[in-house]
Amino acid sequence: MINIENMSILVVDDMKSMRLTIRKMLKNLDIGKKLRFADNGKAGLEILRTTQCDIAILDWNMPVMNGIVMLEKIRDDKALRDMPVIMVTAESERDIVSEVAETEIDGYLLKPLTLGALDRKIKTVVNKANNPDPATRHRIKARDLEEMEDYEAAIEQIRIALAHKPSASRLLRKLGLLHFKIKKNAIAEKCLLKAVSVNKQDTITRVYLADYYLRKNELEKAGRYCLEILSLSNRYNEKAFDLGEKLLKKGSRRLSLDIFSKVIIRSKKQNATREKVIDTCLANNEVEYPKALLEQSIRENPSNYDMIYKTGLIHQEAGDWEKALKYFIDVDRHVRGHIDAKFQIAKIYYMNRKVLQADDYLNQILRIDPKNEEAIALRREI
Repeated sequence: MINIENMSILVVDDMKSMRLTIRKMLKNLDIGKKLRFADNGKAGLEILRTTQCDIAILDWNMPVMNGIVMLEKIRDDKALRDMPVIMVTAESERDIVSEVAETEIDGYLLKPLTLGALDRKIKTVVNKANNPDPATRHRIKARDLEEMEDYEAAIEQIRIALAHKPSASRLLRKLGLLHFKIKKNAIAEKCLLKAVSVNKQDTITRVYLADYYLRKNELEKAGRYCLEILSLSNRYNEKAFDLGEKLLKKGSRRLSLDIFSKVIIRSKKQNATREKVIDTCLANNEVEYPKALLEQSIRENPSNYDMIYKTGLIHQEAGDWEKALKYFIDVDRHVRGHIDAKFQIAKIYYMNRKVLQADDYLNQILRIDPKNEEAIALRREI
């Protein structure tokens, strides 16, 4: 049993002012006897593994290791996994609701903290830990049985837990995952589908469903769940990108491009992600979508001449020689000695039978690089 007044509390926050604020609040509330502090998740884990703590209060957004990663590591550690954890987040980070929905978090608080909110949350969480409800008790029994590989008995415990909480998506998900372990995939799938139907913010179950359909090579189903995941979280962007590429290769163009669009929007480094999407599309003979992305990039950064050159190549590949020429000339005017742009200009002029203009650009190339094989070969044709 955890004693509110005498318990040991770990507070993990990268801001010293926040650590001091929580310390002062806990003192005023007469909650906790021993307080320990860390400025990131990694340092917090080291404290937990060497010191007895009854409850942890974690900041959501920290360097080195954030609160969610630390929470996952706590739940993966048999010695720590049952410890109550409260997550603290800023108002602007309210996607924590979907990010931690149905994970093993005991509560969360929004900044700025108030004395009353902190008091109520800690007391609620500690009371639940001291007096677990029947569903929680059966879920923990199921976990122990699963670790003993007694999957049938674990399933029975989850069924009993569901009798107490029939709409708990976390329990429905666990029931599905246990059925996967005994090779009853059809039942497992139904359980996961029920879980997502009762909880529109259950990201984790949607990830399991997307992975399941991916293994079955049902890419369209995987893609649809992938879009739902991207609407809830940005933690799975890399996975989503890979699925988008597979869909594009298979010919599911519309779904693939929808995924790419959401990945770009959810990415913290949109320009780099956009470039990656462009290169992937071009490698798979998709021209129209990267063309639109490149033109958007140019509007946002009109002096990015690498992008402008790439846009010219795409228009050239699409057969729009006039537009391609415009982009290549723009690069040539602003980037000194850009041999590739000069050569593309020469090619277009030659194709349009403007031999003198083509020859002029080939001469420019050969003055820079007298042994340029492409320029020499084209000049022989003139």
